[in-house]
Amino acid sequence: MSSAPPFERTRTTAEGQGEARPATARKPLPFASAAILGAGLMGRLLALALARQGCRVELFDAGGPLADGAAARVAAAMLAPLAESAVAPPSVVRMGHYALARWPELLADLAQPVFFQREGTLVLWHRQDAAEAARLARVLARTGEQVPDLPPMRTLDAAGIAALEPALGNRFVQGLLLPEEGQLDNRELLAALLATLEALPNVQLHWQAPRSLDDFRPGEGERVIDCRGLGAQPQWSALRGVRGEVIRVHAPDVALTRPTRLVHPRYPLYIAPKPNRVFVIGATEIESDDMSPASVRSTLELLSAAYAVHSGFAEARILEIATQCRPTLPDNLPAFRQPRARVMQINGLYRHGFMIAPAMLDVALELLREDASPLAERFALAPRPEPIAP
Repeated sequence: MSSAPPFERTRTTAEGQGEARPATARKPLPFASAAILGAGLMGRLLALALARQGCRVELFDAGGPLADGAAARVAAAMLAPLAESAVAPPSVVRMGHYALARWPELLADLAQPVFFQREGTLVLWHRQDAAEAARLARVLARTGEQVPDLPPMRTLDAAGIAALEPALGNRFVQGLLLPEEGQLDNRELLAALLATLEALPNVQLHWQAPRSLDDFRPGEGERVIDCRGLGAQPQWSALRGVRGEVIRVHAPDVALTRPTRLVHPRYPLYIAPKPNRVFVIGATEIESDDMSPASVRSTLELLSAAYAVHSGFAEARILEIATQCRPTLPDNLPAFRQPRARVMQINGLYRHGFMIAPAMLDVALELLREDASPLAERFALAPRPEPIAP
């Protein structure tokens, strides 16, 4: 294969209860070495999976080991298939439900601990937004009919909300609980994957080493897998960036135990609690590949909405205001492509990266081993036919 250079213990608070991973025969991989382009979430997961099956892996990334240029670093990493059905079709919901059971398996053997929990998602709204909340509840109920394996949502009154999150007191009189949904710490995960890969003798990591598919001509027994996200845009012109903005704060006066979403007609806010009273706050989604800093308006809206959920955010300390563009295809769905023999592209995870990454990983492994995937059929992941650009 030609290229320019030579080729935590898991912390859990709930048991995984999603769909079981199908039993598949562990036949040997039909190739001995693989080059993976892009060391974001998918690139690291796939590199580790292949290396553990005896494959020699070279992982190339345009950035450094901290994944500073990856969309995965700027994310809340919520694993919320029912909640996301407000904007996602049943196929993505099924992938998210499948992944909830897979994440504990993937985390269990990493070299460092990764925060993971399945305490559900709390959905709240103010009285003036009751009509929007009723519309959302109808969407979630319809999803429950389409994907009956999902645990049904529970309606909550003020006492039910206070029982789940005492810190909220009586601020909200109605809410929804989406049971068994989860979250993890994205930066702990990226670091744990890196540490695990660094310890494997059959893995070579190449940082500040941008590569294109044109740099490789894989021969028999070799594979090239492109996981570059928006970095693959020159070869996959349909990709576009969807901008997201998140704020990380340290709020010692706020005690929330599960991801909380605030219904609003313009910006559906989420607050994801991480260890040590760190909270990730986000809502904005802008059709733009602009990577400039967050605007004053969006920052004020995010912080004001968080304060409306819990007044303790008034004394929080802002740790970071970050922006990132998520790789997205025209239908907002993830996809696989095989632009030529022995080359695979994985892209378009949009805003669902952490939620669906284990499902995408297992489909990729089936395709790489068998050149077919029952999981892909189950998740309606048909290969994209668009030809690669010259």
